[in-house]
Amino acid sequence: MIRLELENHWLLLPHHEHARLAGEFARHWKNDEFLPPEPFAHVLDAVSRHDDSWEPRDAEPELTAEGRPSAFSRELVGTYSAFEEIDLRPYLEVRAGATEKAAARDAYAAILISMHTVNLLTEQADLDSLTPENRTLHAAFVRNQKRRQEELRQKVAGKSELAPYVGDKGLNRAFAFLQACDSLSLNVAVDYEVPGTLRHKHPRRNGETTVINYERLKHRHYRLFPWPFDEPELSFEIPYRRVTGKTFKSTDDFRSRYQSSAIERVAFKLSADPL
Repeated sequence: MIRLELENHWLLLPHHEHARLAGEFARHWKNDEFLPPEPFAHVLDAVSRHDDSWEPRDAEPELTAEGRPSAFSRELVGTYSAFEEIDLRPYLEVRAGATEKAAARDAYAAILISMHTVNLLTEQADLDSLTPENRTLHAAFVRNQKRRQEELRQKVAGKSELAPYVGDKGLNRAFAFLQACDSLSLNVAVDYEVPGTLRHKHPRRNGETTVINYERLKHRHYRLFPWPFDEPELSFEIPYRRVTGKTFKSTDDFRSRYQSSAIERVAFKLSADPL
């Protein structure tokens, strides 16, 4: 779950909807300066479905110890210090499921999703609060994911049409693309106000690499520069559920309110230049 806190309620977005939004960004990533990575159909699968394994948990959302929705929030942008306020073992189970759900349909996409997971748990993670037992659990999980990536690479290498893309260069390019679309989707979903950059540098058509910056011009309106998309302005909708209340006495009460709330589509824009 992804949460946006407002005055007396929450806007809540399931992870798989955030991933679908990331996929929409991926579809538009092409213009005179930028191209998406190949093999695009497989990369798009990874971008738009990298959080499919969250669906069962998001359908039955949990509460934190303080009675708030357990979810990714503005406070976690740029870090996974709290592992989304979920105990480590169930968090890792969901992340492992993301790799395996993808592997059942698209081994190349599964490699990218696993690389994304490992990055979240290493480069982006703050492990200082982990107990010794959880450190052991975390280290074993990362090793297993890297081993799974190698198994999937060997599988993909046997498919002639995909073999050219399973080297480090091809995979790292596609991984960075997934990360960029993912980070932009998360930032707009929580209406993040601090200017920043999408994750990683990205290649231009001329071979140079560059960071892509973003800034919030106003509520639900962001500018990106340099601009990687195919239209000078793009509009999207985010399908939140609005749940009244700030804290909840019980998980059952919270789930009942969440599941009975209507889906509310909130529009936002991305622009190449400020108004």
